[in-house]
Amino acid sequence: MVNKVKKEKDILQKKLMDKLDLQQTLSDTEIYEVIEQEIFVRAKDVYLSLEEKRMLKKELFNTLRGLDVLSGLLEEEEISEIMINGRENIFIEKGGSIFKTKEVFSSEEKLRNVIQQIVSRCNRMVNETEPIVDARLEDGSRVNVVLPPVALNGAVMTIRKFPKTFFTMDRLIEMGSVTKEAADFLKMLVRAKYNIFISGGTGSGKTTFLNVLSNYIPGKERVITIEDSAELQIHGISNLVRLETRNANVEGEHAINMSQLIKTALRMRPDRIIVGEVRDAAAMDMANSMLTGHDGSISTGHGNSAKEMLLRLETMILMGYNMPVLAIRQHLAAAIDIVVHLGRLRDGSRKVLEISEILGVEEGEIKQHLIFQFLEHSEKQGKVIGKLEQKAQLINLQKLLQNGYGEEDMIEQKETI
Repeated sequence: MVNKVKKEKDILQKKLMDKLDLQQTLSDTEIYEVIEQEIFVRAKDVYLSLEEKRMLKKELFNTLRGLDVLSGLLEEEEISEIMINGRENIFIEKGGSIFKTKEVFSSEEKLRNVIQQIVSRCNRMVNETEPIVDARLEDGSRVNVVLPPVALNGAVMTIRKFPKTFFTMDRLIEMGSVTKEAADFLKMLVRAKYNIFISGGTGSGKTTFLNVLSNYIPGKERVITIEDSAELQIHGISNLVRLETRNANVEGEHAINMSQLIKTALRMRPDRIIVGEVRDAAAMDMANSMLTGHDGSISTGHGNSAKEMLLRLETMILMGYNMPVLAIRQHLAAAIDIVVHLGRLRDGSRKVLEISEILGVEEGEIKQHLIFQFLEHSEKQGKVIGKLEQKAQLINLQKLLQNGYGEEDMIEQKETI
């Protein structure tokens, strides 16, 4: 049936392309009506079952108005990532493993059209002059595009799918990503307005974990999120402001970067500022926001460990500021209270690997105090067996006391060791 549908789709697609002026402003309903009419006419010559008609209608609409072959892949909840390396090489990640699909775009032009459709929806632009862009789909899925001549094997697009169901901390505990003890500890810190930085490698679950932690923010607070490409999904906060950077226009003007947004956010009377991901010298502005009375801020960044993340933040700041390294370290140590490091293990699972407390600068180095650490015990049937174990207690209790946590909470925290 699949081969028959594909053959009929190719025939009907040519007829529809000749019949329809896709430059006109046609509604989805009008497109569907034209497709149904063509299928009805075709069914007089070739027998088509109800299921075949349904599949044809869906695939033809996806080709004409939707995202072509991507539409079906985006609907599969098990797929977490889609990688397009030119029109004929489409790979997907499912269950932590990568597979090549049978799907292909009919032409390089069709792939380019789909890319333009995606980036234009979020007011972005990509072409040979500006061949790299970050964008998003309507559901929040993250999109990265690289066009020729930078991409040598045709247009390249990578889509990090946003999960259909929202993760909760209970769900992460059930999956083994974090223990209940660590989750309760982090809940206490978020409510007490500790500044938390989430680090991890690509695909380690940083954004998901930030979304989950944000559920612990009291609903009465005013929260401002700042992102390069909006993907955070924060719930339960009615006084929520979402800001997104803007690329330069064709003339190379009117760009709005993360540093500008962070500075603007400071004048918007926030209780907390959440920076989706820090990639450049905006790390200094992020640290400044944490030091200007906006405790409880959360941010994320790419790093292979908590220690390496702090080194990367130093480097980012040095990219935009001529400051002594010691001064930068003192600034970061004063701004960040807790670093939560996530990792993706060899079995594809995502876990919290470290929770460290920042204690300041000693002998020129940022001093970290390891509180939780994931310890691997064994491997069974390809699955890594281990547990996030508490190694020490929190030393800096000042914010807990300032935000209404008393002796009972302190004793409970100590007794978890």
